[in-house]
Amino acid sequence: MAKKKLQRWEQLLTFPHVFQYPEGMPGTWHEKVFKNDHPIVLELACGRGEYTVNLSEAYPEKNFIGVDIKGHRIWFGAKQALDEGRKNTAFLRTEIEKLDQYFAPEEVSEIWITFPDPQPQKTRERKRLTHPRFLDLYKKMLKPGGFIHLKTDNTQLYEFTLEITKEFSLPVVRHTDDLYKADFLDKYLSIKTTYEKIFTAKGEKIKYVQFSLT
Repeated sequence: MAKKKLQRWEQLLTFPHVFQYPEGMPGTWHEKVFKNDHPIVLELACGRGEYTVNLSEAYPEKNFIGVDIKGHRIWFGAKQALDEGRKNTAFLRTEIEKLDQYFAPEEVSEIWITFPDPQPQKTRERKRLTHPRFLDLYKKMLKPGGFIHLKTDNTQLYEFTLEITKEFSLPVVRHTDDLYKADFLDKYLSIKTTYEKIFTAKGEKIKYVQFSLT
């Protein structure tokens, strides 16, 4: 297993659409990476990048960037995107806390957070990706009215996020504690990551929130 990880790390260095702690990126993604002015969408803590790749297929008129710290996981989505010739797909390896080092104000149109670590302990609340300190970070790069989407199996994180939106008067577009019974379910919300397939196979309900920071 260790040998495979090393091989993936080495391959990532050769992938032209994978950026690992790059310098000079804010404000350049449209021109240098995607060669167009289409909206940029981030998937945070993307893991294997399954949602990033599937969204890029569903929305060819948008650009997608999967963000994660673990390169050996990013490799899966990056390899698929490369093999399929997806020009609207890229990956960024970095910590979420450093996002503002890579994007200019209003450079991002939308953010997806799919099955992040819920950080259930009260002492780790600040590490939840919908905590106000992260929302402040996202606001630096999101266009006015840009949406944030959260998909999770974790009830605590779902309820925590709704509490935050209420506390800070953030507009909630839609939410549900049972996505696959929601009347707004569509083929894009039905995209399943490996983790989601495991969760749903166990009968766990998937929660979803879409909200704005303005």
